[in-house]
Amino acid sequence: MIYFTSDLHFGHKNIISHTGRPFSAAEEMDEALIRNWNRTVQPNDEVYILGDLTMKGPDFAAGILSQLKGRKYLIRGNHDRFADNREFDQGLFQWIRDYYELNWQNRKFILFHYPIEEWNGYFKGSIDLHGHQHNKEEYNFSNLEKRIRRYDVGVDANRMKPVSIEEIAAFADMISG
Repeated sequence: MIYFTSDLHFGHKNIISHTGRPFSAAEEMDEALIRNWNRTVQPNDEVYILGDLTMKGPDFAAGILSQLKGRKYLIRGNHDRFADNREFDQGLFQWIRDYYELNWQNRKFILFHYPIEEWNGYFKGSIDLHGHQHNKEEYNFSNLEKRIRRYDVGVDANRMKPVSIEEIAAFADMISG
């Protein structure tokens, strides 16, 4: 199974008030995010993190990653400086990139931390996956109503857990024509 997520912001207490997350402390948030991830993801699943895993340093990031199931890939976000620190073990990820195009069952998914106005394959049914904005679930439904194949995979828009490629494809299929 393939999953996507973004904007976890492990260890970042201010993100709770900034986004209205239902937690009283960063530790409580971290525990819930880890629990939700591990209830969703199996050890052999692939998880694409579209940025902003944590603003903390390489040791903190490594500690969090070691608790999360699955084979992890990182699309850098604006708060992933830990990934380029020479003390960070990049082997905790399958790879680290700024942008990626994933082909799955004759569909193209564009993976980037930031939302894009138009993307490769925009007029051919490809789907733009992003994070960064900390949208609520309504954002994805609004895009659906506007017939825009752009989906926020961030935890704030997806019940604080990773979202599967099947769920996103089915969602995008609701756009007729």
